[in-house]
Amino acid sequence: MSTRSILGLMYTLEGVEGMGLDTKPFLKRYGIDIQSLSPDAEIDRMLELRIFNEVFANLEDPLAGIKIGAAMSLAGYGPFIMMLMTCENAWEAFRAGIQYQQLTYLYGELSLLPEQDRISLRLQPTLLPSSCYRVLLDRDMSGTYQLVLDLQNTIGSTIQPLEVHMPYAKPKDIKPYEKRYGCPVLFDMPDARFVIPSKATAIRFPSANRTAHALYRKQCDQVLTARAQKEQSDKGISEQVVSLLELFVNAYPSIEDVARNFDMSERSLRRKLSEQGTSFRKLLDQVRAAKATEMLQDTQLSIDAIAHQLGYTESAAFIHAFQRWTNTTPAAFRNKNRQGT
Repeated sequence: MSTRSILGLMYTLEGVEGMGLDTKPFLKRYGIDIQSLSPDAEIDRMLELRIFNEVFANLEDPLAGIKIGAAMSLAGYGPFIMMLMTCENAWEAFRAGIQYQQLTYLYGELSLLPEQDRISLRLQPTLLPSSCYRVLLDRDMSGTYQLVLDLQNTIGSTIQPLEVHMPYAKPKDIKPYEKRYGCPVLFDMPDARFVIPSKATAIRFPSANRTAHALYRKQCDQVLTARAQKEQSDKGISEQVVSLLELFVNAYPSIEDVARNFDMSERSLRRKLSEQGTSFRKLLDQVRAAKATEMLQDTQLSIDAIAHQLGYTESAAFIHAFQRWTNTTPAAFRNKNRQGT
């Protein structure tokens, strides 16, 4: 899905504001005023990620993501949370949550992994720029945990994780993580996950109601159908790929990574781009060329530094590519623009 509820952005930025960072200047560049937004509005996923990319780069608190996730509210999930509450038990709720995870604010894919007497709720992060990878991953893990906590408080049941896995380097101080999740937290793991005892998923929900559940599931289906219909008239896949590539510096994702981000195979992405008269290579060149000309005109960065930011290991490769794009060298282009000719 390329659109999602505006509430995810609103809740996240409220958390950022609570840490003392004014987000209004970032939003102003996109003509967005949080105070005037309708809570039932939708936002393009790439636009939301672009805003996060800029805002999170200015956060200094390493625990920012955890704190933001802890402040997420059940109220923002609409019929999705009511559908979960009316499930028969936790196992059914987990399965329904995964089926309708497009209605959450996650930047990743949830899945369930049964393992003898344990079950893992795994979150595989989507393709993210390095500046917001950890913040969004922490936000999504902490927010998912908060959703489960709030859901348990509402239905009167208890499911405590045995351990939590995180796919990044172990911080110097892991106590805040263990305090947050109430269990051991393991780092440098292959993915992010909550490990819970299998028997806990059989606990019956006192709010279980098949009729109500069917109603809320229907409402969730209607939201997804409306989004799908809207996306048919939205910008094409080539523009979405460009919007994604523009978020990266130093290293760019492969076409396989980009295809996975849009929930399609590499072959399907190549075909769709071909139908629009372009290719992944052309779009990547387009993004790199635009960034290169901007940096050559507006910064004092050396040719080597610009090459590095564009993902080239050697400046010679960048110079060759720039000549292919513009029929001139980076140095000549910079000199001409400085002279104003």
